[in-house]
Amino acid sequence: MTTYLLAGGGTAGHVNPLLAVADELREREPADTVLVLGTREGLESRLVPARGYELLFVDKVPFPRRPNTAAARFPARWLRAVAQVRTHLRERGVDVLAGFGGYAAAPAYVAARRERVPYVVHEANARPGLANVLGARGAAATGTVFEGTPLRGARVVGMPLRREIVELDRSARRAEAAAAFGLDPARPVVLVFGGSLGARRLNDALEGSWRDLVGAGWQVLHAAGERNDVAPPETGAYRVVPYLDRMDLAFALADVVVSRSGAATVSEVSALGIPAVYVPYAVGNGEQALNAAGAVRAGAARIIPDADFTPDRVRSEIVPLLADAAALERMRRAADGVGTRQGAANVVAMLDAARSR
Repeated sequence: MTTYLLAGGGTAGHVNPLLAVADELREREPADTVLVLGTREGLESRLVPARGYELLFVDKVPFPRRPNTAAARFPARWLRAVAQVRTHLRERGVDVLAGFGGYAAAPAYVAARRERVPYVVHEANARPGLANVLGARGAAATGTVFEGTPLRGARVVGMPLRREIVELDRSARRAEAAAAFGLDPARPVVLVFGGSLGARRLNDALEGSWRDLVGAGWQVLHAAGERNDVAPPETGAYRVVPYLDRMDLAFALADVVVSRSGAATVSEVSALGIPAVYVPYAVGNGEQALNAAGAVRAGAARIIPDADFTPDRVRSEIVPLLADAAALERMRRAADGVGTRQGAANVVAMLDAARSR
């Protein structure tokens, strides 16, 4: 039997791929022990126990960004966090560790090196976080989602995806999906979403252009976000929902996706072979535009900058695309070659290789 420790958390971008790998390990060999390392403050504190995994805690110790009181306290707090992880590794007899970035991963990498526990790194974004930049230097293997991610010794393994996405048969579920959202399975669908809270830019552009999309013969399924008020539609061909509880059914129905370009979104859309128009979130360090770059280069997607995503741009670029069946088919074929549904299995293979070294 093998004991695995998966370290990461803070945001869904770290927790979800971690849980996908945990599920892959548990399904492959139920007798193995799969533990998760996280902080009390992160999203993992809720999601990990809910999925049935034991969560071990480490203190949240942000790297200092400027000389201040927190920076002066950092060395002692950092050493304490590393010591906490070393104790977990020894007491639980951990054989191999996987890190997914975030506050829990950084001390986990240092502790694993000191305890001579082999570890692997998985980076979900095209622009890596600091924890994984440091962790990759001593990793047995480093896997990325996107080509060109600047990490030492990295190779592309793909995004570990949720089981419902990995196993999704889009054509077989289309009628069920159409019934769930009150749409016609015989007519094409544009799926628009901007994350759980929605995206004001996408909502404003759709408010001024959805009639043009419907007029082109398409239906629209629009997840506007739980905190956004979007005018009720005048036709059944335009469906507005606050949140997509069944993302698998939404993807089963989608013929084209218009969305932000978070790493998980790009990975799932590409893995399912759906043409996409991405509107990268403009705030941050530009990682969303980088996440979409590979799909765009392959011809599977297009990018419209956030500031340019207006009703007029929808009419001038997206409406003509929807009318071009040959262009959409080329994008579908290209998407099939960009994504993978084997991300979780590939990370497990990295763990196997690290453990056997």
